Amino acid sequence: MTEEDIRAVFINELVKIAPDLDAQDIGEDERLQDDLGLDSMDILNLVAALHKAFGVSIPEPDYPKIATTRLAVSYLQEMQA
Repeated sequence: MTEEDIRAVFINELVKIAPDLDAQDIGEDERLQDDLGLDSMDILNLVAALHKAFGVSIPEPDYPKIATTRLAVSYLQEMQA
């Protein structure tokens, strides 16, 4: 998967979890909880969705590595390698 593919899947899953978000308005460095207002349950649902979409397990200590779109894309790219 290319970086753009990963970004598109991540944003798509994020918007499914938080449908009040507009995919076009999600910045690369906006923090999921602090800036976009996701709560801990939303994060768990996002982790489950990413596991299903990418086939990777994201352990709780790695949650900060998916705290923004930029970080998540980089992390997921690494996990795919």
